[in-house]
Amino acid sequence: MKSIIFSILSIYVFILMGYIAKRSFKEQIDDKTITLLNVYFLQVFLTFWGLLLHPIDITLFYAPAIYLVIVLLVLLLSALFASKLFNKKKEYSIAIVAALIGNTGNLGIPLNIAIFGEASIPYTTIINLMNVFVVYTIGVYFYSRGNFDVKTSLKNIVKLPILWAAMLAIFLSLWGYRPSKNIMNMLMMGAYASMTMQLFLFGIYLYGTKIREINKKLITWVITFKFIILPLAAFSLLYFIELDPMIKGVLFIELLMPLAVANVNLASLYECEPKIVTALVFISSVLFLGVIFFAVDLLEVLH
Repeated sequence: MKSIIFSILSIYVFILMGYIAKRSFKEQIDDKTITLLNVYFLQVFLTFWGLLLHPIDITLFYAPAIYLVIVLLVLLLSALFASKLFNKKKEYSIAIVAALIGNTGNLGIPLNIAIFGEASIPYTTIINLMNVFVVYTIGVYFYSRGNFDVKTSLKNIVKLPILWAAMLAIFLSLWGYRPSKNIMNMLMMGAYASMTMQLFLFGIYLYGTKIREINKKLITWVITFKFIILPLAAFSLLYFIELDPMIKGVLFIELLMPLAVANVNLASLYECEPKIVTALVFISSVLFLGVIFFAVDLLEVLH
């Protein structure tokens, strides 16, 4: 249990530093510049490093395929009912997609290692890869729709270099390319800078965010989908599938991850209420500290 708690709390150090930095220097810190530097430059390094760190085994794609099916089912369910509850375009976009973009990488991978051991790494890595595509296709589209039309939102998906970097990295890995130690060190520097900057950005947006001013209906909707609807859909499907218990557990835990900081990146990039999204990420992260222990007990039922 100590390793689980440490895995969760260790990343919050950089969030706190971002909060303190914004509180100390106020408008001297330009959050939009940080977003652009991270999304268009540093995350390209993170993508290459993450996908080339271990060879991609095509036989592992069954797990992320199940992950994608569950995400798409919940997305469809969310889209059907959100339009009846949220009239504002930006709130509607957030309601549909925020809960689906979980922290499968920075938190999901170390947490699964703490629960299942290093045997989980190939599965968490490939599931995180699928989440990358969810973030930069579905996520980009719906956060863009908060401000843009359908055509522009689709163009925004193509414009982001991360998606192209991911496809190139997958091709290189399947082709058998193994980068040298020097290249991996360079990619690792950029990757860790990207992860740190994401956490800093979260802390920066957290400063000045007033949860009391956010639509309570939106908070209830996103948190309900994140910690009730999505896990329930995952549990219901996984319970009836013949699959290794560890893989079932990894899938369940990854789908339960709190909202990723990538939500803040995209909301900031497309000006889709980043303060509101920051508050939702914060609330889900706090609640997750209690939810995870209940979820670990449920893993026994999936076996």
